[in-house]
Amino acid sequence: MADRPVLRSRVRAAWAWLDERTGLSALAPLARKKEVPVHRHTIWYYLGGMVLFLFMLQIGTGVLLMIYYRPSAEEAYESVKFLMTDVEFGWLVRSIHGWGANLMIFTLFVHMFSVLLLKAYRTPREITWFSGMGLLGIAMGLGFTGYLLPWNELAFFATRVGTEIPGVVPFIGPPLKEFLRGGEDVTGATLTRFYALHVWVLPALGAGLIAAHVILVQMHGMSVPPAVERSGAPRRAMRFVPNFLLRDIVGWLAALAILAALAAFIPAHLGAKADAFASAPAGIKPEWYFMFMFQTLKMLPATILGVEGEVVGVVAFGVGGAVLLLVPFLDRNPAHTHRWTWLGWLAIAFIVVMTAVGYLVDPNK
Repeated sequence: MADRPVLRSRVRAAWAWLDERTGLSALAPLARKKEVPVHRHTIWYYLGGMVLFLFMLQIGTGVLLMIYYRPSAEEAYESVKFLMTDVEFGWLVRSIHGWGANLMIFTLFVHMFSVLLLKAYRTPREITWFSGMGLLGIAMGLGFTGYLLPWNELAFFATRVGTEIPGVVPFIGPPLKEFLRGGEDVTGATLTRFYALHVWVLPALGAGLIAAHVILVQMHGMSVPPAVERSGAPRRAMRFVPNFLLRDIVGWLAALAILAALAAFIPAHLGAKADAFASAPAGIKPEWYFMFMFQTLKMLPATILGVEGEVVGVVAFGVGGAVLLLVPFLDRNPAHTHRWTWLGWLAIAFIVVMTAVGYLVDPNK
């Protein structure tokens, strides 16, 4: 008991030393001042913090995997196999990394559509919307590049199919495909290129965009939906620290528990090593977040108005992505804003239906 005053004195001295050199105490008034609006849509505010937590989890587990991974066509498969069979809890780390990527992308999709439907992109939050859309693109890029790294049979042929799709884009398609592959076909050069993108380039861009996104959210505050503004109800708010932050942490712990359960009961499998001379397995399909695009391209006719159907589909998805990016500037008329809400619901229905069709349709038909 007598040691407690001494301990508290040492803690205060350590804090004073750190604060003198970093100025951390200046953040305390900002933390106390920040508030979060409370209304029937408040639950959607937690998705941003969830994405941040999952991104940090991906960085942590990714660093652990890098310790054992060797990015070459000759050693990649064997290094992952060694990690999963001989390294203590290596299989668990890889499984959490894989499931975490899926959960992060799913959360980003839900977050994007919640922002779209609640009109949180309105002035002055246009750049916040751009940074969020950029983060979704980077997350999908991380999923695509990371899929090849185990260098197994399924990932090899799925990457070959996936890199064919941008190749049909007029003018820039062929050089883009060659850039992604590092040559004419998927080889060891593709693996090292994807490794560099997955481990360095995309995480660095993602970290920068997350920092910009967080700063913009702090600058402009949480958006209140138009319906809540029009209701005329009294404005209510909760403090970010500790009220909202504690709820955020509970959500992070729940996500971690879900990931641990998935990793334990449905662990990641490795499969057979990639062989460029083997025939492709039947029913090759991409990850679920690319499935709606993949299935749409499969269902298009060979030609549409004299143009190759796949080209029309890829261009249409590009135009759709551009429209989604520019929604803050297109949704300016209050009388027509409900049309964008219906377009958002239509996009959600299209993604869900085409994804379901992609998994339910017999691949041999």
